[in-house]
Amino acid sequence: MTGHLPIHLAEARARGWDELDVVFVSGDAYIDHPAFGIPLLARWLEAHGFRVGIIPQPDWRSKEPFMALGRPRLFFAVSAGAMDSMVAHYTPARKLRHDDAYTPGNRHGARPNRATIIYTSRLKEAYKDVPVVIGGIEASLRRFAHYDYWENKVRRSILLDAKADLLIYGMGEAPLLEVARRMAEGEPFAEIRNVRGTCRVGRGAEDGPTDPEGKGSVSIPSFDDVAVDRKKFAEAFRLAYREQNPFSARTLVQPHGDRLLVCNPPALPLNQAEMDRVYALPYEKTPHPSYREQIPAWEQIKTSITSHRGCFGGCAFCAITMHQGKVIQSRSEASIIAEVDALSRQRWFRGSISDVGGPTANMYGLACKNPEAMRVCRRESCLFPAVCAHLDTTDKRAVALLQRVRNRQGVKHVAVSSGVRYDLMERQPGYFSELVGHHVSGLLKIAPEHLAEHVTALMRKPGRKAFERFLTRFREESIRLGKRQHLIPYLISGHPGSTVADMLDLALALKKLGLTVEQVQDFTPTPGTLSTCMYYTGIDPANGKRVYVPVSDREKGQQKALLLWHQPDERNKVLEALREMGREDAAALLGVAGKMAVRPPVAKPGTKKTR
Repeated sequence: MTGHLPIHLAEARARGWDELDVVFVSGDAYIDHPAFGIPLLARWLEAHGFRVGIIPQPDWRSKEPFMALGRPRLFFAVSAGAMDSMVAHYTPARKLRHDDAYTPGNRHGARPNRATIIYTSRLKEAYKDVPVVIGGIEASLRRFAHYDYWENKVRRSILLDAKADLLIYGMGEAPLLEVARRMAEGEPFAEIRNVRGTCRVGRGAEDGPTDPEGKGSVSIPSFDDVAVDRKKFAEAFRLAYREQNPFSARTLVQPHGDRLLVCNPPALPLNQAEMDRVYALPYEKTPHPSYREQIPAWEQIKTSITSHRGCFGGCAFCAITMHQGKVIQSRSEASIIAEVDALSRQRWFRGSISDVGGPTANMYGLACKNPEAMRVCRRESCLFPAVCAHLDTTDKRAVALLQRVRNRQGVKHVAVSSGVRYDLMERQPGYFSELVGHHVSGLLKIAPEHLAEHVTALMRKPGRKAFERFLTRFREESIRLGKRQHLIPYLISGHPGSTVADMLDLALALKKLGLTVEQVQDFTPTPGTLSTCMYYTGIDPANGKRVYVPVSDREKGQQKALLLWHQPDERNKVLEALREMGREDAAALLGVAGKMAVRPPVAKPGTKKTR
């Protein structure tokens, strides 16, 4: 027996368990670390007296691997893993990836496409009468009828396509525990209908939404409507998007043919004591000992510390709004220090902590300072278009935390590699000084994503002026401290609203600022985000206005190339784009003037190669 949770019956029996209560099935390898959702939830149920096990990355080609832990007494809990399986498998150009950071040896192919659907099908084949509860990022962001970029069509809720019995969305500790407890107490699974943070399928008015809190429900356009009418799709997204505040949200109902998708309000955020308990569970912090190859995802996060969850930035392309939510849930300083001390005792720890943060590092300890306003708030972002007057931006807790972590015995260096909001940091002078003075490892990565005002407005991001102010402050402070430190900007090409001309302006602006980029993220329309809604519909659902959308591979390639103008492989695309815009003058400004490189002729299919 190991300290890890069992992954097959022999390990379960070594614990004295002949039967498990809940069996988790995951598209990721089993790494017993709180940075991974399935181990965190499994440990959470274990801490409440349930016998649990994990089947990691089962071979989906037959039902037998799904029977490795036998029939659970309560239910199966299924997740595709830390990423949507289609995002994990394909590039923005829809080309197959050849690696998978969540698999031993970084090998592709350990999970299927649409893993949640396939896993559920195999479990129903193996144990037809055992309920299947689906969750994780894939299920969470596909809970409503959604646009699927890889099929270029609107798909039904994943709950119907998977034929699962219940869907848990968001961070699942509270809903998962409630479902398990109610089943353990003898309540029939079919009668568990009113759990926050869950979606189910109803079959008519008599099986429609329950309303125990008296808030009513909201009907959003049906699957049949949104599948053929883009305005209806945008309207459905707008209605669902504004019901994400767990304190005021109402139940959402979306017809799918003769059935109803019933989505209960989000689970309430965990308080500090609950967060502390989640992260104090007895994680081994290592992969299961059966693995013989390195797992890149673990190598990346094994010395990181999660200080909080949630993000109130509301970036349009980010999944957090519809998954974790915008309420910041912070751990206590004592809880984090205890984890740092435990980390320093690990035999593989060498003194460097790779990160202390969350989705946005400088949001630790922050909250709305007006509880009454928070309970009814429908803002997508607390920062855009301007910082909310009710937001407490005090940085004292975050500064004190970093100071204590870096002064712990055994800790030599502490980096902050989570994202930071530089517009928020304008109100956090202490955090800025702490970050630049002690927690940058030569390069600080920040994400302006774009600098054109009309594009950053669609992204719900701060514009060019805020970025330039931060760049100036960062450079001046680094010089004052005698440190050689540089900014690495993260940028997105091909986002809704962005044209080739916008990308040229961005490239010229970056060159003027003395910045070059080595990587650019080509926009990927991932399920459930505001940007994806704009990509599919060509509409900003907040106001109904039309949005330009670059869709052709050629244009998207040109947009990306313009930011990588200094790379020889991109030179031809840059010159083509400049010629088509009538901006040959910009070639000299970028430093790419000259003729296009001659490419060897490419033979057409079915013809002989040209020599």
